[in-house]
Amino acid sequence: MQARSGARSGKGMIALTIALVLSGCAADKGDSTDLMRLRSKDGPDEFAVLPPKALEMPGSLRDLPAPTPGGGNRTDQRPLDDAVVALGGKPGASGGIPAADAALYAHAARNGTQADIRSQLASEDLQWRRDNKGRILERMFSVNTYYRAYKDQSLNQYRELEYWRSRGLLTPSAPPEGYDKQKEEKERQKKKRGGLQLF
Repeated sequence: MQARSGARSGKGMIALTIALVLSGCAADKGDSTDLMRLRSKDGPDEFAVLPPKALEMPGSLRDLPAPTPGGGNRTDQRPLDDAVVALGGKPGASGGIPAADAALYAHAARNGTQADIRSQLASEDLQWRRDNKGRILERMFSVNTYYRAYKDQSLNQYRELEYWRSRGLLTPSAPPEGYDKQKEEKERQKKKRGGLQLF
């Protein structure tokens, strides 16, 4: 009888070990530092396919530009240009600071600027993600470690709202105080795993 129970517990341990190894294989490989665990990199990008704009008949056929085989046409979507227009800019404008924004730029740059700030911030953030990529079981089961990693760098939104509202300025609304993003994320992960709580 003891031999049977020992064999069963041995098989159970082997099954558990295999399950852990397989779950580890499903985790991200290589130097992955995407803390939010977005996994749409290998599949098709549905946003890369844009439907064309509706065809329009110009007032005069002479207004039509000459055809450019392989080039763009009037019905192509231009999301970057649309974003520029939505933000109050002019698409296709040459680089540099517009004359209307010269005073604003001068005030913003009054303490000096750093030309390579974007690449420096990107490299520092990559190093931060490497240093805070989570514990081994969190990595194996793709647990979201984003909020914990950036907790010390986040603003207290209610304190900021209080600060600006006390000065009579209009502010956007925020989620109710007491709303816990991490708790909601844990509950979502727990439901995804079928109620199995690992941490």
